[in-house]
Amino acid sequence: MGTFWRTRLICLSALLAAGCLRERQPVPPCGCSAPNADVVFVADGSGDFRTTSRVLCEAVNACSVPLRIETFVWSHGYGRMLIDHVDHCNHLEEGRRLAALIAAAAGPAQNAGTCDNPHGVYLVAHSSGSAVVLAAAEASPPGSIERVVLLAPAVAHDYDLRPALRTVRQGIDVFISRRDVGALVLGTGIAGTADRRLAAASGHVGFTPILTCPGDEQLYAKLRIHPWDPNVAWTGNRGSHYGTLEPGFMRAYVLPLLRRPPY
Repeated sequence: MGTFWRTRLICLSALLAAGCLRERQPVPPCGCSAPNADVVFVADGSGDFRTTSRVLCEAVNACSVPLRIETFVWSHGYGRMLIDHVDHCNHLEEGRRLAALIAAAAGPAQNAGTCDNPHGVYLVAHSSGSAVVLAAAEASPPGSIERVVLLAPAVAHDYDLRPALRTVRQGIDVFISRRDVGALVLGTGIAGTADRRLAAASGHVGFTPILTCPGDEQLYAKLRIHPWDPNVAWTGNRGSHYGTLEPGFMRAYVLPLLRRPPY
């Protein structure tokens, strides 16, 4: 590896680690034990810090929401942020493994695409974990996932969401922030996005719809972009890369999305 790329990767490691190099706090036991409780699979960001899992579990416990939270561990290991971000082959492989867990959790009715599903399955991801969750959705049958929630996704803005949008019933919700400069502008500018692109990150600018076939516009109607706004600062989210992981924001804006409407 040349000096130029070595320097860029060292800088990226420092940017990705900003605010995160701390001892990992344990994820509390959480979720409903009822046999038909809906399931939320959580793909944390690079480095396996499990902050997303922990904060979501705490929100579920505090609000007594009937959900079962499952942390999907896809990382190369604790603190290994750089390799987690750049190894897109691992994202795809782990996404296929998650798809198998989704199929097992959904049960035969949901796999068949019917409306009397015994379990609703949701996917929540932060940063590079979004590449894993999107790969899992792409490998799942249509209608097998209720909703996908992406928090500061580190994939490119022109990532083709159409395969994932075909899989979800309620849609894909994406929380973005123009203030997310350290990780999703400087960081991805050095090493590219998690899907190995030198392009603007979707967590910074949102997703650009790909409209090339009949029906694409209808598919993208299931995509909802939620830009950061100063009005949400009361939750602790001030627009940083980890702002959506603030407990107040998770309770107020993410948890309500993990509910099934009456069909």
